[in-house]
Amino acid sequence: MAHWGKSSPDTTEAEFLTGPHGRLQELGGAIKIFLEFIRGFRSLHFVGPCITVYGSARFAEDHPYYELGRELGGRIADAGFTVMTGGGPGAMEAANRGAKERGGYSVGCNIRLPKEQHPNPYLDYWLEFDHFFVRKTMLAKYSVAFIALPGGFGTLDELFEVSTLIQTGKMEDFPIVLIGRDYWLPLFDFFQKSLLHHQTVDRKDIERIVITDSPLEAVQAVTKVVDGKFITRARPQWLLGERIPGSTYERVS
Repeated sequence: MAHWGKSSPDTTEAEFLTGPHGRLQELGGAIKIFLEFIRGFRSLHFVGPCITVYGSARFAEDHPYYELGRELGGRIADAGFTVMTGGGPGAMEAANRGAKERGGYSVGCNIRLPKEQHPNPYLDYWLEFDHFFVRKTMLAKYSVAFIALPGGFGTLDELFEVSTLIQTGKMEDFPIVLIGRDYWLPLFDFFQKSLLHHQTVDRKDIERIVITDSPLEAVQAVTKVVDGKFITRARPQWLLGERIPGSTYERVS
């Protein structure tokens, strides 16, 4: 089974997360993280408004969830949004592909990992990161809604992070939608029987999450909330053919 990332092992984040180091090394690491944030800010400043799609990298092209992702990407493009994903294969590729097939635009925020896998071929632009937490910030910062297809630990991590940010008021109350009822309902059952039962979350924390099997319903749920409340939609400058100053995007042909 294919995994994704870049070919050469990168130990930057692993070294950073191994406890305290010398002061100069810590300063160097902090500067590198700061520069990675700045590179992301400069590159993604003009991409708006985006919808971030999360999902597993492990679904092949003939998988039903891949087809769901492909339709979802097309629906997002039809609604006038840029599709933002992690840039890899599987559900991410499907969403990017669906957007491209409908004349929309796609952005990928890749992460350097030890296993070989290039970004998918349906991206207009893509950007690479060394640190997961920087990458997740970019996927959250530049989107007005979050839609999760079925996925594993990475998808759950991203989903729970944005849910926590919204729950705690650290992020606007942007829509969160899950696609694939059979896949996600056991998780909702856990929410109801454990989290809500023990009062570790409020009912509104669960009820704000929409679950559906329909990409059309997912996008309609998003536009119902964000239009006129969070955004005034306009074509991003880079979609008009203008190069982003200082951009580190690479076009994928």
